[in-house]
Amino acid sequence: MRLILLGAPGAGKGTQANFIKEKYNIPQISTGDMLRAAIKAGSELGLAAKKVMDAGGLVSDDIIIGLVKDRLTQPDCAHGYLFDGFPRTIAQADAMKDSGVAVDYVLEIAVPDESIIERIDGRRCHPGSGRVYHVKFNPPKVEGKDDVTGEDLVQRDDDKAEVVKKRLDVYHNQTEVLLGYYNDWAQSGQAGAPKYRRIEGVGPVEEIRDAAFAALSK
Repeated sequence: MRLILLGAPGAGKGTQANFIKEKYNIPQISTGDMLRAAIKAGSELGLAAKKVMDAGGLVSDDIIIGLVKDRLTQPDCAHGYLFDGFPRTIAQADAMKDSGVAVDYVLEIAVPDESIIERIDGRRCHPGSGRVYHVKFNPPKVEGKDDVTGEDLVQRDDDKAEVVKKRLDVYHNQTEVLLGYYNDWAQSGQAGAPKYRRIEGVGPVEEIRDAAFAALSK
């Protein structure tokens, strides 16, 4: 199972990625993790990435694709892999295709913006333990207080509605075009084209998981 997960920030990709990884026994490929590992190891690509990052720049697609190809040669990728959060742009998708990175499925988790904003804006956390609540879907026993300690719950800055809206704007402007890119490729009939599947990401987590598994089995 070689898979790309697509969807807006807050659509639940991380949750579903965990289910998919366990079912198919495949690793999740994170470009952030790969960059950190390459820099720590002092590899040629890692040193090149560090130089760019230290100067405040964005790591080029060439370096990222090089890291991806290196990562896919490792033994845990023998049965497949899962990309979440990559590619983010058409240029990266083209680079992956041109480099021969094989993809069996592209799975889109579709969630309306208003549901994502409600889902994230309603989160409250207990700083000491990391326990997370939701004002609507998983409220604490006492409003604004941690169930265990009774201490105040807080809303993280990046969970606030205005921040979430900005992240969604970036997604719609930069990454959403990939939905059409992969859908068109899937329907092209070209050799090596992935299958494109779309599921709704609203509802109980288990229902979304079952829909994902069903989509990946046909």
